[in-house]
Amino acid sequence: MTASHSDSLVVLFGATAGAYGAKLGSDERELILLVWQVVDLQNKKVGTLHKSLVKADNLDLSDQCREVSGLTPEGLGKAEPLDRVLQQFSQLVSNDLKVLGRSSYTLCSDGQLLIRQVLHPETSKKNFLLSDCFYSFYDLRKEFHTCYPSSAAVKDQTIKTMAEYLGLGTDEAEEDFGVWQVKTMVAIIFSMLSEDHIFTEPETVKHKYETGPCSKSETVDSETVIRARGLPWQSSDQDIARFFKGLNIAKGGVALCLNSQGRRNGEALVRFVNSEQRDLALERHKHHMGSRYIEVYKATGEEFLKIAGGTSNEVAQFLSKENQVIIRMRGLPFTATQEDVLGFLGSECPVTGGKEGLLFVKYPDGRPTGDAFVLFSCEEYAQNALKKHKEILGKRYIELFRSTAAEVQQVLNRYMSTPLIPTLPTPIIPVIPPPYTIATGSIRDCVRLRGLPYTAGIDDILEFMGDATGDIKPHGVHMVLNQQGRPSGDAFIQMKSADKAFMVAQKCHKKMMKDRYVEVFQCSGEEMNFVLMGGTLNRSGLSPPPCKLPCLSPPAYAAFQTAAVIPAEAAALYQPQALLPSTRTPQASAAAPPTVTYYPAQAAQLYMNYTAYYPSPPVSPTTVGYIAAPPGAVAAAATATHTPILPQPGALVRMQGLPYNTGMKEILSFFQGYQLQADSILMLYNFSGQPSGEALVTFPSLDLAKQAVAERNGQLLGSRCVQLYLV
Repeated sequence: MTASHSDSLVVLFGATAGAYGAKLGSDERELILLVWQVVDLQNKKVGTLHKSLVKADNLDLSDQCREVSGLTPEGLGKAEPLDRVLQQFSQLVSNDLKVLGRSSYTLCSDGQLLIRQVLHPETSKKNFLLSDCFYSFYDLRKEFHTCYPSSAAVKDQTIKTMAEYLGLGTDEAEEDFGVWQVKTMVAIIFSMLSEDHIFTEPETVKHKYETGPCSKSETVDSETVIRARGLPWQSSDQDIARFFKGLNIAKGGVALCLNSQGRRNGEALVRFVNSEQRDLALERHKHHMGSRYIEVYKATGEEFLKIAGGTSNEVAQFLSKENQVIIRMRGLPFTATQEDVLGFLGSECPVTGGKEGLLFVKYPDGRPTGDAFVLFSCEEYAQNALKKHKEILGKRYIELFRSTAAEVQQVLNRYMSTPLIPTLPTPIIPVIPPPYTIATGSIRDCVRLRGLPYTAGIDDILEFMGDATGDIKPHGVHMVLNQQGRPSGDAFIQMKSADKAFMVAQKCHKKMMKDRYVEVFQCSGEEMNFVLMGGTLNRSGLSPPPCKLPCLSPPAYAAFQTAAVIPAEAAALYQPQALLPSTRTPQASAAAPPTVTYYPAQAAQLYMNYTAYYPSPPVSPTTVGYIAAPPGAVAAAATATHTPILPQPGALVRMQGLPYNTGMKEILSFFQGYQLQADSILMLYNFSGQPSGEALVTFPSLDLAKQAVAERNGQLLGSRCVQLYLV
């Protein structure tokens, strides 16, 4: 057993099948060697030195490992797996302690890497628990520097440099690999004991991640924050904490990032307890979570507070209950009360504090959004609640998802923030010189690149397109940036003809750029502007942008306009000819310089319309969002004349809650007898190109649409309850 003031140390050394020294554990290679020896601190005696080979799942050793350790795959193939070796370790240490007459011990290793970057991550991935002794240890390098302040800095120390500082004359070549290291570490410890050094403050590893709120008034050190990118969208804060197992994350230090629609975007900001832990986290760049590799980069405290920080007293009170499991509910009837929600959850999953464990999300004017957060005191209750996913409350099916304190803050901040259309970086769209405006029209002479590496530049795109580069119009490459002014992974390219665009889309679709495959879609200038306004383009067609204004019931669907609705006070920030320009004139084409340049003269980039879409949870149907605009913008939108993308006459009905495999045939059957044609149905897709569970249906008349909503709303299509709304 271990104690805070142990009377013994277990000196521990290990090696993996990959990198050695300062890069130990950075390549995710498995442990192949453990060497240890018990040291009696009071009597300055030692126990038996033990050396155990470990059989890894992958016995392919790196060249450095073979050279340094002298081990071979054949020898390791006869060894025991890690879980058995750790059992033997505990038993042998216990026996040695009895022989020495000691009862407690603490591990002592050469630095942090073996414990934090090798043992904890590997055992977590292999799903077995480490004993408590591995959650507390002494870092010999730090203890040495404390005992000998004039020695080299901790980060520059090695076993060899510490031995040389003390003048210990040991020859590494005379001993087996691992044995020399442990014997030398023991000799260093005895030298420190002779200087009356006391081992009192061990390093600790947190057993589990602690949730908690974060206030915007807090000060967050930028040297403690990282950004993790490439996470599975269904990842929870506990999944991320498990990825960083062995490192100490600050309380409430995992903030899952949401995209403009409120869905998790595969990124998270993680705050560690100190810069040392953050630096170790950076070494896990491109380590794997399941089959996905995760990118890890430095981030700032300001970025963390922007995502995780909150100011609402109601939210702070809700999140003040510690160590709770948070579940998010979506799709609640607007008339749902606290009693309704508690009754829906039932006695098998009691809510912490009853009504106090519920937080309804509301608009600034107090109207319900249909979202709520619920607290549960344990994992069992939360699991019982998740089993109710898509069960019916009233006439609506309810979606339930795991959530986090940071997500609660983000969602509440988005709903309650004013104005609802945030200020984008200035200028919103940089000025594009008149000769190089973005073309409109229905000619499909453009291509969209989706999924570009975030580090990709113009030169990378030109190299990616290969021979087709010569078919790009002058100043025809447009990088798309997100709301923060960073690459979004998208680009639009104007080709010299529709045939050239078609050939590029066929030749380059899903071709690799660096370590990512890139999707390439043929499109028109009109569709390009449509996507920049927030719509979705994929090989199945267009899905509308979230641009429908509240309190309007126009005969035609407002979201299907190619022009943007811009608040009057923000109009000065936009260049109209850059946002929705007229087609190129002969004079403009003639004005193009003779030297071919593939991007706009002022390095202009396009900003997608990442305005305030109301949040929805991860892996749930994408909905057409609502933007609250000033009255002047509403009036302008109502009186403006546009060419709709869906020019059909009649009235429009929106369907929600469709099974994801629904096609036009099923919808026509659902509305049998309402005089519908196949071309009156538009299936909607999310930003990943997958069916969103929604569709827009054009009816021949308003009366027929009202009749359909009255008669068919809430009816089943397949196994799903379909909601109908008159647009």
